[in-house]
Amino acid sequence: MNHLKHITFFLLLSIFTHSDAGSIGVNYGRIANNLPAATKVVELLKQQGITQIKLYDTDSSVLKALSNSNISVIVALPNELLSKVSSSQSFANNWIQNNIVAYYPSTQIQAIAIGNEVFVDPNNTTNFLVPAMKNIHNALIDNKLDSSIKLSSPIALSCLQSSYPSSSGSFKTELIEPVIKPMLDFLKQTSSYLMVNAYPFFAYESNANVISLDYALFRDNPGNVDSGNGLKYMSLLDAQLDAVYAAMSALKYDDIKLVVSETGWPSKGDENEVGAGTNIFTNFYDFFIIIVFFSRLFLIYFCPYIHTWLCILISPKIY
Repeated sequence: MNHLKHITFFLLLSIFTHSDAGSIGVNYGRIANNLPAATKVVELLKQQGITQIKLYDTDSSVLKALSNSNISVIVALPNELLSKVSSSQSFANNWIQNNIVAYYPSTQIQAIAIGNEVFVDPNNTTNFLVPAMKNIHNALIDNKLDSSIKLSSPIALSCLQSSYPSSSGSFKTELIEPVIKPMLDFLKQTSSYLMVNAYPFFAYESNANVISLDYALFRDNPGNVDSGNGLKYMSLLDAQLDAVYAAMSALKYDDIKLVVSETGWPSKGDENEVGAGTNIFTNFYDFFIIIVFFSRLFLIYFCPYIHTWLCILISPKIY
């Protein structure tokens, strides 16, 4: 069980027509030392009955180890490759050949995350995002994989101009025409979804004097009524997600599915960091799981972020 600290868990709850059955999966982070071999990790996943995994790259040893394992995989195209992929269809074609076709279908790749939080990338890769998505999609079409493998790109809440109240949610003006609209058009055309990284912790930490911890942790609280839409939110995460949905709706893209690619709470932080700690993290996890099983269907996974975060990938917006 010592190897478990090198991989991070997630719970996958798929949407079924007649069943709410779930399966266990992991987000496999590999930025660490003394890592077990990929083959041993896959053995462990299979022993635990885990059938879903998310990677942060397309590491060959990991993809080979996952071959014929019956484990579904989400891979990632890192931000540093966006420029090359966006400017060269041949580079995109080669990337797909070397990182997807070479392993698929024996390795069950189901989606590719194109970049991550590109709008806040200090290397200013925003303008490369949509052209990169299109070139990767063209390469998938050439290999007849476009209907089998979805593309998306996780965004951070910092791309919002306004997020409170939720009904006033809007994207930053400078992002709308250059990248938000083109990206949403692409997602709509390819029947994909918008990935969002939403962390109640950051909002709570910055506004602990006005946001109650109970509201941030899904615990019993009076709730907050949105003066714009009249809805009463019982959790900060719900309010954050509806702010993104309102921003999409304002641009007439409210028919695109909303997926949460990350959320969570740190198990440890700096001494003066408000709200960080193992007990609070555990509380966030416990109440969140209750919501998962009794309120909505989520895809949930843990990811390595500073310390330990509970991260989720949710199903289409159903609230």
